[in-house]
Amino acid sequence: MADLSAFPITRKWPAQDPNILQLYSTPTPNGVKISIMLEETGLPYEPHFINIGADETWGPEYLSLNPNGKIPAILDPDGPNGEPLALFESGAILIYLAEKTGKLLPVDPARRYEVIQWVMFQMGGLGPMFGQLGFFHKFAGKDFEDKRPRDRYAKESARLIRVLETRLEGRDWILGDEYTIADISMLGWVRNLIGFYGAGELVQYDELKNVPKWLERGLARPAVQRGLDIPKRPA
Repeated sequence: MADLSAFPITRKWPAQDPNILQLYSTPTPNGVKISIMLEETGLPYEPHFINIGADETWGPEYLSLNPNGKIPAILDPDGPNGEPLALFESGAILIYLAEKTGKLLPVDPARRYEVIQWVMFQMGGLGPMFGQLGFFHKFAGKDFEDKRPRDRYAKESARLIRVLETRLEGRDWILGDEYTIADISMLGWVRNLIGFYGAGELVQYDELKNVPKWLERGLARPAVQRGLDIPKRPA
C-alpha cells in the first residue's frame, strides 16, 4: 500500500485508497477539466470535494499541495519512477494525465504541440476572460455602477469565442476528427459562460454556429456528463 503520510493534505482529506490517484477539486470550469479527463481515461481515482466558499484552499493542508491556493490539484501515488507526485494547475494536470495514460494527446510531435497550444489558449485567455466576465456580470461586480470593466471583458470574451468559432469551421473537434485535452479544457468554460454566468447575449453567442454544435457534441459524451458533477457537492 502506498504511503502518502508525507503529504499534509491527506490529514484533512484522508485517502480511502492511497493506491489510487487523489483528486482535490470542486465542479467549477477549471475543476471539471480534471474529473472529465479522469472519467474519459478510466484511470482509478478518489475525489475530494474542496469547499472554496469556505476558503478551504487557503488552509495549510491545501497550500502544502498547491501554494497558489486554487483548485484543482492531484496527488498521484504512482507518479514518475513509481514515486508519489503532487501536481497543480489544470493545464499541467491534463498533459500529465494524457501522457500517463497515453490518451487524448497525439503521439505525433506536431499534432501534440498543436493540441498543447490550444490548451495554453484556454489557460491564458479564454478561461481568465470568461471568469472575469462572470464576476462583473453575475457576481459582486454586477453591482458596480461603472460598466466599463464588464464591457471590457465582454468584448474580449466575444473575440476569444470567435477565435474558437473560426478554429472549429469544418471540424468536429479542435484538432479535427480527434477529441483531445484541448476540447476538455474548454467545454466547461463555454458551458459556464452561456449557462451559469448567463452571458450568452453579451458575447452574441446566438450568432455562432460551430461552437454551439461542438459544445453539444462534447456535453453528450457520457464521461463529460459524469465529470461535470465530480466531486459531488455535499447536500
